Amino acid sequence: MGSIPNTMRAVVADGAGGPDVLTIVERPVPQPKPGEILVRVKAAGVNRPDVLQRQGGYPPPPGAPDILGLEIAGEVVAAGPNASRFQPGASVMALVAGGGYAEYAVVHETNALPVPPSLSMEEAGAIPETYFTVWTNVFERGRLLPGETFLVHGGTSGIGTTAIQLAKAFGSTVIATAGNREKCDACAKLGADHAINYRDTDFVAAVKEATGGHGADVILDMVGGDYIPRNYEAAAQDGRIVQIAFLKGSKVELDFRRLMLKRLTHTGSTLRARSVTEKAAIARALEEKVWPLLAQGRCKPVIDSTFALEDVAKAHARMDGGEHIGKIVLRV
Repeated sequence: MGSIPNTMRAVVADGAGGPDVLTIVERPVPQPKPGEILVRVKAAGVNRPDVLQRQGGYPPPPGAPDILGLEIAGEVVAAGPNASRFQPGASVMALVAGGGYAEYAVVHETNALPVPPSLSMEEAGAIPETYFTVWTNVFERGRLLPGETFLVHGGTSGIGTTAIQLAKAFGSTVIATAGNREKCDACAKLGADHAINYRDTDFVAAVKEATGGHGADVILDMVGGDYIPRNYEAAAQDGRIVQIAFLKGSKVELDFRRLMLKRLTHTGSTLRARSVTEKAAIARALEEKVWPLLAQGRCKPVIDSTFALEDVAKAHARMDGGEHIGKIVLRV
């Protein structure tokens, strides 16, 4: 494995703004604390929270580095005291609270998972943030059941492509929204039973038509804004709406009578600031329920594009443009 250097390349935001504020700096290689492993990063996923952090709107939680990046894949090169699950040389993917856009990163061993042999490092680097997010929000908070109808907005985002595949794998009917015909076709290829172009079709009416008036049992929404009251209209009786972001804003005037009359549940969550223990519980559930699907090829991360670490600004520009389908990944 070779010796571990004292310093490494890492990406930080020099101020708040566009992709041009992203800068590669030299930082000390982090040292694993008790229960942690040190990973030589080979791939790191690019996610919307990274963009928000770059823009100055999503600071790292206490104790997390200012280095961007929430998910990694790579090789274990060292372990701290009491860390015994992964031996040096093991291939892992992991959810981190920060520090992913770097040549080395530390993570608690309970927040790391083995890389299935069927996946490349780039594919593995595209998994943790989206799979952790989808599992905890759709299947735990949203309680999606086989046979129910699931609506996901932003069907070609990293979250969307993951949610479509997992919901189908667990036996649900899937409806996805996307912004053009190409993206709708991509949703259908991933397994969506219905793909709605929200630019030329009212998704509320389309969901009602697709479900014979029943509506969606679970809705995963990252849009917010005027989608919130429209989700209430599109939801089935006793429907569950799970909020994970607010691309169109978090403040909206809302008539809550629909929530009462339909007995709706509107919940939401964030992932980054959760404790190591909470993330470990999600990791265990994924390893039990989802890792066999990955190993069998029944679900797989969709990779839009890959960029070298030094081209991180181009990777963020690709995400800002909104034309990507699936995940954007950095090669480290």
